[in-house]
Formats: sequence, C-alpha cells, structure tokens
Amino acid sequence: MSANSQKQPPKDPKMPKFNLNWLYIIVIGALAVMLWQGNEHPGSYEKDISYSEIKSYIARGYTHEVVVNKTDGKVSIVVLPAKVREVFHQGVSEVGKRPTVTARYPSADKVEDYLTGIGYKGKVTYEESRSILLNILTSIFPILLLVGFWYFMLRRMGNTGGGIFSVGKSKAKEYNKENGGINVTFKDVAGQEGAKQEIQEIVEFLKNPKKYTDLGGKIPKGALLVGPPGTGKTLLAKAVAGEAGVPFFSMSGSDFVEMFVGVGASRVRDLFQKAKEKAPSIVFIDEIDAVGRARSKGVGFGGNDERENTLNQLLTEMDGFGTNTGVIILAATNRVDVLDQALLRAGRFDRQIHVDLPDLPERVAIFKVHLAPLKLQDGLDIELLARQTPGFSGADIANVCNEAALIAARHDRESVTKQDFLDAVDRIIGGLEKKTRVMTQEEKRSIAVHEAGHASVSWLLEYANPLVKVTIVPRGQSLGAAWYLPEERTIITREQMLDEMCATLAGRAAEEVVLGRISSGALNDLERVTQRAYGMVAFLGMSERMPNLSYYNPQETFQKPYSDETARIIDQEVQKLIDEQYARAKRILTENADKHKALADLLCEHEVIFAADVENIFGARPWKSRADIILEEQPLPAEIPAAEGETSVPSTDDNPDIAAHLPHTAE
Repeated sequence: MSANSQKQPPKDPKMPKFNLNWLYIIVIGALAVMLWQGNEHPGSYEKDISYSEIKSYIARGYTHEVVVNKTDGKVSIVVLPAKVREVFHQGVSEVGKRPTVTARYPSADKVEDYLTGIGYKGKVTYEESRSILLNILTSIFPILLLVGFWYFMLRRMGNTGGGIFSVGKSKAKEYNKENGGINVTFKDVAGQEGAKQEIQEIVEFLKNPKKYTDLGGKIPKGALLVGPPGTGKTLLAKAVAGEAGVPFFSMSGSDFVEMFVGVGASRVRDLFQKAKEKAPSIVFIDEIDAVGRARSKGVGFGGNDERENTLNQLLTEMDGFGTNTGVIILAATNRVDVLDQALLRAGRFDRQIHVDLPDLPERVAIFKVHLAPLKLQDGLDIELLARQTPGFSGADIANVCNEAALIAARHDRESVTKQDFLDAVDRIIGGLEKKTRVMTQEEKRSIAVHEAGHASVSWLLEYANPLVKVTIVPRGQSLGAAWYLPEERTIITREQMLDEMCATLAGRAAEEVVLGRISSGALNDLERVTQRAYGMVAFLGMSERMPNLSYYNPQETFQKPYSDETARIIDQEVQKLIDEQYARAKRILTENADKHKALADLLCEHEVIFAADVENIFGARPWKSRADIILEEQPLPAEIPAAEGETSVPSTDDNPDIAAHLPHTAE
C-alpha cells in the first residue's frame, strides 16, 4: 500500500474541558431542589397535637383539607384563617399561608372511617413520605457543606500545591540558568557607582572565590541595601541575580508573616534549607523591616510574638550555632532605624550599602538609560533635564520620561521635546493645572503679592536658592508657587538655614507690609519654617541659649529626652528664631517696596515670570553661587508658548522626598 493511500487516523473531536466546579454546582442545585420539594410551603407554621384534638378540630369544621401520610403514620389538617387565633393563639400573618396541626393516627382505616362517620365533605389527600436516601442527604448535607468549605480553605492556604502541609514552606522564587534567570545586569543600573562597586565584589567572590581566599579573606555573609524609596535597591538586587550565575532566591519580608503560629519560622528554615542545598547561592529579602523590627518595640501580644519568633529564627539561620557556608543574604529597606540591632551586627549583615538619591552626574546617567527607548528631539540637552530635577530618585526620573512622552503624544508631536520634559516635571511635582478654578481680582492680587515677596527676598539674600520662575496659576493644591534651583549641599551652615527661613517667611511678610493683613495662604510656609526651626534648636544645637545640644533620637520612644523646662526653652528659642527672620523679611521688603510692587504687578499681568524678569527689576544678584552659574550656562526659556504645553506650577506637598531637596513655596 502506497503512502498516499494510507489514511491518517481521525483526530479526536475537541471536547469541552471538564471543570469540577460545575459538578459541585449541579449537586448543590439538586439538593436544594429536593429540599424545596420536601417543603412546598416554606415559612408556614406547624404544630403537633394529639389525635383526639385533631378529630375535634375536624368535627367542628376548622379545616377543609386533611392530609394522611401513610409512611410516617401522621394525619395533618390545614387550619382555616378564621380559626387560626383559637388554635395557634397567633395572628394569620404570623403563622403563614398554610398553618398546619399534625397528630399520629392509630391506622389509616380508622381515620377514613372517622371522616366518613362525621360526614366530612372537605379535601382528603393520601401521600407517601420522601425516600430514605433523600432524608439521609437532607440530614448530612450541612455537615458535608461545612467539611467541603474547610477543605477548600486548607487548600487555599497552601499556595505551593501541598495543601495545609505546605503552609510552612517558603514562598521564595528561585532564579537560575535552568529557568531563564533575570536579564537585568549592572549595565542596566545607572548611577549609584559606589553601591554597585560594593555589591559587585560579592558577585566577583562567587565567580572567583580563590582570588580572595588566597589572601585569607572571607566572603561577606550579608549586605543590607539602605536608601529612600525609588533609588534602585531592588534593581541592584535584580542585577546581582542577573550577574552572579548562581541560584538566586527572592522573597518579600511580608511573605514570612502569617496568622498561624510558627509558620514564619518554618518558612525561614525552609528557605535556608533550599539555599544550602544549592550553595553557593544568594537569598534576597525585600522590605525586611516587615519582619526585622526591633524586638523591644511594642507590646508582646499575638501577631507581634509570631513576628519575633520569625525574627529569632532568621537571626539563628544567618549566624547561629550552625553555619551557612556559601549562602549570601541580601536585603533591602528604607527604614533601617527600626531594625533590630542583632540583625545589623557584623556576621549577619557585614555591609550596609547606602543607595542615596542621585546627584547631578548620576541623574544624567539615569536619564540616558530611560531616554534610550524614546524618540527625542535633536539636540536635547540631557544635562539641563538633570539640573531641573534635584532630589529626584531613579523612579521619579523614569516617571518624568514617561510623562514627557505622553505629553508629546497628547500634542501630536513627532518627537519628545525639551518643553515636554519641563512640563512633565511640573505635572509630577505640582499636579494638574486647575483651568476651571475662578479667582477674584482681590485673591489674584493677594497671591501675586505673596509670591513676589518670596521671589524678592530670595533674590536679595546671599544663601537663598536662586529663583527659576514664579507663578500664580493654580495647580493641584497650590494657588501659586515659586520654583528655585537649590544647591546640592553636603552640609548646611546656620547662615544658609536662616536665609532660607527668611525667604520662606517673605510671602506672609509681604501680605502684612503691602496689604495690611495676612491670609491662610502661608500654611505650607509656616509648616516648613517651624519644622526647620525646631530642627536647628533641638537637634543641631544652633540656638543661643542651648548651644551644642542635640536631643535627636532615631529610635521610637514614648518619652521626651528632656524636661518640661527644657521644652519651654526650646519653644522660646524657636519662636525667637522665627520672629527674627520674619522681621528681617519685612525690613527687606520695606526697603525694596517699589521693586516688589513692580514684580507683583508683572506677575498679575503675565501669571508666570522667570529669573530674567526678576533680574530686570532688581538687577543682577550680588552673589554668585554654583547654581547661579548653572542657570547662566543653561538659561531657561523666557516664556512658555501656550501651544507648547501647560504652565508650570511646581508643588511638593505630596512628595516629601522631593520636598526635602527642592525648596519652594506652595500655598
């Protein structure tokens, strides 16, 4: 037989996939129908009485329907509405539509003879009881339902597939060469050169341990990545997983926490057991503060005891009586101050790698990474973008790039322009522009005077941050804002802090000097000034009556580390600092009243003004700072065309990380 004549076997017809849930639904539905049929009139009242009583009710005409059940040996009558009160001592609405009284009879024949003897003319029904199987199902169905529910919950508890017996198993995900691993490498991590260098040593030790052991060195047992949110701690861990070439176990700190006693400790043991079986290996615990909080914190009830047991087991596994040779622990947190000190000691986490907010060169490198997939305008100045985003983390910069692309697409542009990025920064910091908010001329003038006060005083003070632009266009929660380009200082002197406080208070001072009244628009200014003044007095020892004293305590405590008398002195010193700078701001504004008025008028007219406008009125700043030189080398546009995007109104009320590095006013 030729190959062409050979017939291929017919393919099996596609059958619908069988789902066990449908079987459950069918069984439950059938049982519900049988239960309903067994009680055709649910809600009706039923009462057991003697056979003599039921004969009396039938003889006196209390019913028109008699039901004789031959299986159960019972006779029932449906009581007429007019007789319900006499029989049941209740109203008709309380006993249902078919109130029934039931009694056991001697025999069916005697019932029939009795009804014939009294001349009963009503309806007589003879019925058989339900089957024994249905009775059994009815009686055990609630038990089966309860058992099934608990079985389902126990299966759900064991997400690893082993039911309740796997609830103590680790939920860590393993990445290795067999399952594809992670494709992130150190080339994908821009900036953070110091952190990368420290963590690269761990990877190099795993790849070439002889280089270090020949000199007597030992591999670090653990490294803790510490830094603000969005700075790239988890990204660094992914890069380690992509570079190391050894099994990598990733788990969140919250995965250890469970409502059942002993589960957290069991998962810790299981995690390290898996890691030791595949040593050399790396274990990464993200957000370790969920399980590593100091054991002295809080009261010892319930879940707290379980968390402490989990932490104790983690401490033992990392460096207890036994050894975990070949297992390196990486962890990440932005709350290192709340971690237990036993967790931070050498031998457990030998290194604390600080992943801080990026500086200017690092922001340039981060921008280059996130700008790579975008279609950019020719000649885009990446350094200018980095200068406009002081205090931004890597995640913030990624968000700026994405938002700029969205703004460019919204305006039907063929590429992303510099203005799109500036608008994206304003959008992220300040929020959406409130185009529909209506302000009276008096409110507009008050806001202009306030913002012009900030701009005037900051321009005239040596250590105040240089102005970029001022606006009175509402955006987000702000009615207006002054945007500065701060120097990225490593340390801050007392004179610099006082100048910044004076510039911050200048908005309210301008209202009092020019308008003769103050308003609620300075709420954000007062919050920041008060916080800074208390920091100078209580933490930095920068007051006259309390020099060189610091009551800073990073540990959570319920007691003040000073007396009530000291607290009173701190309050007095804070008030003195603020009063001095407020009076200083009013003096500067009074001395430059004409220039301040001209700036406020210009702001009322154009709504947005830039540093060049302030310079035209006040003249060049008498002091040159590093930030001033940056602005001179890369000046901002004199104006923003309406077609190019939204008007800038930065605000940092909703972003404390940016607020700490980007001083501005937002009322």
